[in-house]
Amino acid sequence: MSSSLADTQPDLSVVIPALNEAENLPPLIGEIQAAFTGRAIEIVVVDDGSTDDTQSVIGQLSDTDPSIRLLTHSERLGRSAGMLTGVRAARAEIIVSLDGDGQNDPKYLPDLAALLERDGVGLSAGQRIKHAHSPIKRLSSKIANGVRGWILSDGTRDSGCGLKGFRRSAYLDLPYFETMHRFLPALFRGDGWDIAFVDVVDRPRLHGTSKYGVFDRLMVGLPDLYGVWWLIRRRRRRPTISDSADRTN
Repeated sequence: MSSSLADTQPDLSVVIPALNEAENLPPLIGEIQAAFTGRAIEIVVVDDGSTDDTQSVIGQLSDTDPSIRLLTHSERLGRSAGMLTGVRAARAEIIVSLDGDGQNDPKYLPDLAALLERDGVGLSAGQRIKHAHSPIKRLSSKIANGVRGWILSDGTRDSGCGLKGFRRSAYLDLPYFETMHRFLPALFRGDGWDIAFVDVVDRPRLHGTSKYGVFDRLMVGLPDLYGVWWLIRRRRRRPTISDSADRTN
């Protein structure tokens, strides 16, 4: 690839937090590039302390394609930390994100990005109409989404879907905490943004195993649910400011 491509300012950044997904990431990246053919994008992979070949595999891809970037955590910090690292490093204002396991289908990413062109929309989110998980995980997800929706009134039936699109500046305005990725609709809505949704279908995982269990998510999620409930009720929407110097006679 030429150096001019590396210097090209992308109009969209794709952020992929990943942990031990060396086999899933290369085909996933190919699908993302196919979904955005002809558009100037960058793909930011955040390796969250993987112990497999994720770093070397993505490093080789980035050596030949400057639009692919690799950021690495020296230890496992979690999905929300991976998201924050990727968003901070992203060069475009419009960002779409998906999981690195290949279960999120990249074909939905252009739709998520397009929804952000609407005035007032700060977050676009996938809502799964078909899961590729085990029955117990589907049941736990249904219960968790029901409880979360009842308490937070965030207007989504599936906040756990990894397919998301958002404005970089709006995301960085949000308070960061360890599991914030599970509460993005409530957090964006609490900051005064509209949320738009896309129905999506998950795919089966082809390689590796899930890094998240049912009960560990439950134990962490309940205290955080209360914290988000408290936060969005105490948080005040950011004021809209007009400057008298911008007024015209």
